[in-house]
Amino acid sequence: MFLKILGTAAGGGFPQWNCNCPNCQAVRTNRAGVNWLNQSSIAVRKNNQPWFLVNASPDVRPQLEKLREGQPSTIRSSPIAGVLLTDAEIDHTTGLVILRESTEKLRVYGTETVRKALTEGYPLLSTLANYCGVQWSVLEPHVPINLGLDGADGLEVEVFPLAAKPPKYMRHQTNLDGVWVIGLTFRDRTTGKVATYAPGLAELDEKILERFESSDCILVDGTCWENDELLALGISNLQARDMGHLPLNTSLKSLAKLSRPRKILVHINNTNPILLPDSEERKIVEAAGIEVGYDGLTIEL
Repeated sequence: MFLKILGTAAGGGFPQWNCNCPNCQAVRTNRAGVNWLNQSSIAVRKNNQPWFLVNASPDVRPQLEKLREGQPSTIRSSPIAGVLLTDAEIDHTTGLVILRESTEKLRVYGTETVRKALTEGYPLLSTLANYCGVQWSVLEPHVPINLGLDGADGLEVEVFPLAAKPPKYMRHQTNLDGVWVIGLTFRDRTTGKVATYAPGLAELDEKILERFESSDCILVDGTCWENDELLALGISNLQARDMGHLPLNTSLKSLAKLSRPRKILVHINNTNPILLPDSEERKIVEAAGIEVGYDGLTIEL
């Protein structure tokens, strides 16, 4: 099983187009070791089978170019077999519009609440119906599905619910029950290797920690270092928890105790000081045995 990080940053990327925080200024001035980062996404596949894209960010076009290998056999081709959505946030779904040029229906996987949001609140699915079309597959918590094409075995995904709020564009509706955010656990049925992806993490309970501990690799929410990070910079009146993200200075101790998995932080906000290689916060993270992810990182399990 292979996983490739296509985008490590949270919404807005790094640097964010309208932000002049110290981090964004550092990357714009080419400070050593500070890299530009695309918005949150990964890809996963087993051996040489097609890639599955996890979340379609606004940066999807250059991200998909990183998945191409060899010469295409036809004049039109796609490097992915389908798209799995962890939620209905704009940052994770807008890239679907760019994929409208597909010569086949897009295979998209998500929960029923995500399908509803992308139909009624942010009507991407009805828009795509007039272009390439969508083949929607429902993801249900704790019900593993085989991602092998034409019945081929090997790669399995199981989703699990995470505590989070619906997207802003859906909060005016009255019936907001359902699973709005999920994590994904991938299993290679041949080797038994397990990887878990959770870019949005509002809570870290025992069940989630047990899932992480039973994984060989975890890619986990590293959005903000402190809960009031954005407030302190005068950027927003929202705290990390308001946005559905557990701050790292709270989750770090629990993550550090995990003994089995390789631990990699993703979905890192442009304001998070761990993006600076020489920051004290970065040193604390690395001392805890946790990696700061970067675009292009490929994990083989």
